[in-house]
Amino acid sequence: MNRILTSIFFLLFLSFGLAQNGQLISKNLVDISNTPIWDRISQDNELHSDFEHLKKLDFYFITYKSDNQKIKGLLIEPKKEGKYPVVIFNRGGNRDFAQLTVATMIMYTSKLAEQGYVIIGSNYREKDEFGGAEINDVLNLTKTINKIEKADSNCIGMFGWSRGGMMTYLALQKSDKIKTAIVGNGVSNLFDTAKFRPKMETNVFAECIPNYWKNKELELKKRSVVYWADELDKNSSLLILCGTNDKRVNPDQADKIAEKLSEINYDFEIRKFETDHYFSEYKTELNEIIIEWFDKRLKK
Repeated sequence: MNRILTSIFFLLFLSFGLAQNGQLISKNLVDISNTPIWDRISQDNELHSDFEHLKKLDFYFITYKSDNQKIKGLLIEPKKEGKYPVVIFNRGGNRDFAQLTVATMIMYTSKLAEQGYVIIGSNYREKDEFGGAEINDVLNLTKTINKIEKADSNCIGMFGWSRGGMMTYLALQKSDKIKTAIVGNGVSNLFDTAKFRPKMETNVFAECIPNYWKNKELELKKRSVVYWADELDKNSSLLILCGTNDKRVNPDQADKIAEKLSEINYDFEIRKFETDHYFSEYKTELNEIIIEWFDKRLKK
């Protein structure tokens, strides 16, 4: 009898925890003039002309629930009243490296936000499994936006860069709520990454992925979209951006996933640019492409 009661209690506890997923715990307005990027985007305490658009936006630090954990993230909203489509931004890096910051959001997503989008992103949980359980921290943002007044929860896109591209592919595998997505210099084959940058295997994969050396093949395949492209949400669409001089993610990975998507007639485009991992010479073009894609595929 005690065993039955214990099981019932555990199931109730688990159900309660899952029901909390996405719950918005806090939303705190950020004064960007007090953030480290301010000196780079202003002079004499006035924004440079390229960043004047930031006056139209509000930035927030947020905390939300995911698998009974408190996850930190960032949110951008247009100041103007209204209901706006949402783009979930997936950061690159791992653990403390390349964390999502106000600077990241300004450089990669603020021009998009200015055009009438709510942008939200996660810093993932502290125990980073590099494409493991923390994918739930991305998926649960689709619930968090239900608590954000300006967000249209029926109109969600996704944008991932580098490791964030892997997270975007995983989200498209596990969710049917993402209408369209953009992947920039994204990881699509971790076996290739291990060969292209051997230190990624020893310093990241082996340290982050549970039981890595014991289950290497299984775990890398689970995180590599080239092995399960046919599982991506068929009702979504995808833009792949590739810098052909990328030294961090092998540009061949973009070609390989494009081949897989072509084989299954997936709705996608691939665009290549002679630039590095960060699209250093194409920042203006990058913003224009992102805005054009989401305006066409999400705002409709």
